Amino acid sequence: MVTMSKPKILIVEDDRDLSEILYYNLMQEGFNVFRAYDGREGLEQAKLKKPDIVLLDIMLPLVDGLEVCRQLRKTKETKNTGILMLTAKAEDMDQIGGFEAGADDYVVKPYSVRVLLERIRAIQRRRAGEAEEPTVTTISCLGVTVDLKRHRAFVEDRELEMTRSEFKLLKTLMSEPGRAFERVELIESALGEDTLVLERTIDVHVRAIRRKLGDLAALIETVRGVGYRFKEPE
Repeated sequence: MVTMSKPKILIVEDDRDLSEILYYNLMQEGFNVFRAYDGREGLEQAKLKKPDIVLLDIMLPLVDGLEVCRQLRKTKETKNTGILMLTAKAEDMDQIGGFEAGADDYVVKPYSVRVLLERIRAIQRRRAGEAEEPTVTTISCLGVTVDLKRHRAFVEDRELEMTRSEFKLLKTLMSEPGRAFERVELIESALGEDTLVLERTIDVHVRAIRRKLGDLAALIETVRGVGYRFKEPE
């Protein structure tokens, strides 16, 4: 009989009482749970344990959560790990900063354990969908190529360093050149309909993608009052 391994979750939280509560509840739900209490230890544990999901506080000693998130995304062993940011900060720019760093989702303290579990399961569902083999493996248009199977993007021969959200957004826009996507559509198709994000977060992602496209930035066109589209070939 084959035994399925339990999903692994790493909690990076310096509040030990809160960490203990999370640990207990996640263990009760059947997860394999590990803990770290500062950013440096979180990075070490993530590389060692290779968790499926990291619950990451922003306000951490030694290395803050945003920098931990960036490092996880740059590291081969953890670049595809699910990251759920935990923070007491509720400002829009704090949320946007988390997504720019590469987070998958964002929960503001105080939160209920039930809500947190639903956010974790939402990430699991999206990850399972991403793992499915794409029927089309590459999309190319006007010098830009996205490789869906290898999760890589290129301008001519130059590879773009992109967060997962940026890649999915570019892929969505390029899937139908000339079509105007509303911001809410882009949230649902590129980031997941169960992601709690602001519509202005899409604007931040688009600015980042344009910056990385360089001379081809104008290929992503703003449709006033609607959203964005990828330029249609003439």
